[in-house]
Amino acid sequence: MYRVGLTGGIASGKTAVADIFDSLGAGIVDTDRVAREVVAPGQPGLEAVRGEFGESVIRASGKLDRRAMRELVFADPQARRRLESLLHPLIRARTMEALELVRAPYAVAVVPLLVETGFGELVDRVAVVDCPRAVRLERLMARDGMDREQAESMLNAQVDRQTRLAAADDVIDNGGSRSSTRRQVQRLHVLYQRM
Repeated sequence: MYRVGLTGGIASGKTAVADIFDSLGAGIVDTDRVAREVVAPGQPGLEAVRGEFGESVIRASGKLDRRAMRELVFADPQARRRLESLLHPLIRARTMEALELVRAPYAVAVVPLLVETGFGELVDRVAVVDCPRAVRLERLMARDGMDREQAESMLNAQVDRQTRLAAADDVIDNGGSRSSTRRQVQRLHVLYQRM
């Protein structure tokens, strides 16, 4: 199975691009979904987070308080590294299992932190969804209802745009119209089916 790692900065439009690949028949494994699964109630990931960070990041329902966790890790790089060391191995293992189950012409692993985590070594090709920082900033504030300072902090916590683009085999410019993005994905779909 040919594997494409799809990545991009926060609010670059990875989900929209993955949805287009999905509609064209690619097999999609989204690590954001996998990350939610590994911290579901009863899962070892949630217990590891509880043990490391305490009850302040657990809701009364027993679920992870994603907002509290996000605020904590984006304000404290050390806390972010601790969280990543707990969850990234679990996410990687479950993602690889899911990729083995894909039955499609090719698989797309949507991995927001592909460059930061070295996940690119596990795929045959890397596609980066790209758009200007200002566009990502506006999208992030609108999508998550956060102020500019919080949004800037989240953007700054990720690898810079140039580093991400340097890891790319293919770049999808998602700073323009949806139809332009769709045309780019369709061209890559044809290419990936031939691999």
